Amino acid sequence: MALPDPAAPFRRARVAVVGLGRSNAAVVRFLARAGARVEAYERREPAALVGVAAELAASAALFAGPAYLDALGARLDGLAAIFVTPGMRKDLPVLAEAAARGVPLWTEAAYVLEAAPVPVIGITGSAGKTTTTTLVGEAVARWRPGSLVGGNIGLPLLDRLEGLRPPAWMVLELSSFQLELCRTAPAIAGVLNLRPNHLDVHGSFEAYADAKRRIFRSQVPGDWAVFGRDDPGAAALEAEAPAGRLAFSARGPVDAGAGVLRDAVRWFPPAPAPPVRPDGPAPWPKAAAVVPLPSVRVPGQHNRENVAAAAALCLAAGVPPGVIGATVAAFRGVEHRQQVVREWRGARFVNDSIATTPDRCAAALDTWGGSPLVLLAGGYDKGIPFTELGVEIARRVERVILFGATAGALQEAVEAGAAPAGRRPAMERVPDLDAAVQAAAAAARPGTVVLLSPACASFDQFTDFEERGRRFRALVEALPD
Repeated sequence: MALPDPAAPFRRARVAVVGLGRSNAAVVRFLARAGARVEAYERREPAALVGVAAELAASAALFAGPAYLDALGARLDGLAAIFVTPGMRKDLPVLAEAAARGVPLWTEAAYVLEAAPVPVIGITGSAGKTTTTTLVGEAVARWRPGSLVGGNIGLPLLDRLEGLRPPAWMVLELSSFQLELCRTAPAIAGVLNLRPNHLDVHGSFEAYADAKRRIFRSQVPGDWAVFGRDDPGAAALEAEAPAGRLAFSARGPVDAGAGVLRDAVRWFPPAPAPPVRPDGPAPWPKAAAVVPLPSVRVPGQHNRENVAAAAALCLAAGVPPGVIGATVAAFRGVEHRQQVVREWRGARFVNDSIATTPDRCAAALDTWGGSPLVLLAGGYDKGIPFTELGVEIARRVERVILFGATAGALQEAVEAGAAPAGRRPAMERVPDLDAAVQAAAAAARPGTVVLLSPACASFDQFTDFEERGRRFRALVEALPD
């Protein structure tokens, strides 16, 4: 149930905002309009906050620098709430002390779910979230103009809730970091897959999985949760859902949801039919083909899974099948996700910078494995083993160019994988992405695919995977004709 006035708990109250990234800048704007007394806490020094500081100077008291958490700890008394940046560990002593004192902890996305004045489709998973959310968002916008897409993708939405009313919907990509503090579940929740990720922050796979469970744990009758049947981790959670359950599969039919049969993604409605949603059309469609597979333009089996997931989520919300099919047919993919940047001297250079885990890199190898592969991999260590990926790389790749903090660990995994794979690719280590592109260009020949699919986060050398992908694209575009 949406809050009648999302800003009411914060009027004339002291509220702390910890971390001044993109999502929390929206929190500051929202709180300032609500008349809250905003205190912003940031690890960076004030001189490094040029753009953000200028925006916040008139609306927040700023506590910046290495001792910012000490400053927060000294000012817990009287706080009405704390909004934390999503990637911050939630078990830090100062946050544990705040919770013990009864101070509510929020992320921007968690409060958006709490305060949403329209129905929400929420999507999480270890891979495929952005592509699926983009597809769902585009279909929902065709169906219900004025609907918004946000969360871990696009714009933060907390400062855009005012004026948002049915029949619009919201579509949210939700990361494990955003879900950790969620108390409310979306009306339609999707769990695409569940594989080890972000273990450097969560500490264990179980803690990571528990954060993901929050997307459906608080659902009520009339809500629906959609699970990926092709992924053992997601399928194992299906029995825990307290409300309606649907599934999706790119490998075959499902009992209720969206599955593949006779070269199309088809809708298999639940039996008996559920009650009609008050905010959707009536009734749900009968069994029907929704997306002919030849109309799916984005490559790879993983993208067929994304399309099936999007179809199930949209149909659960009431989006007409024709709208879904037209949206998929027009979709050309999302930047940094197996994106062909350039064909250069007969070789294709592919930007898959979003591949921040071994699983995502393996999916890219599966997509492009029909061509001779030069793989660029390495980066920040998230604490995920490379053992299985090492075998896949040895089996599928001709040359591996390694860079970044994990170059040594990846090299060891590929060398260990050579025996079970029955072959060993050529390998070289370079200091950074710039050198990796130059080495790849020297090795490429007509028909080669040069694939940036790092299997690691970017934080050792870049702000995020998007900056890494943009740098790759710039380097490739600068190669001489």
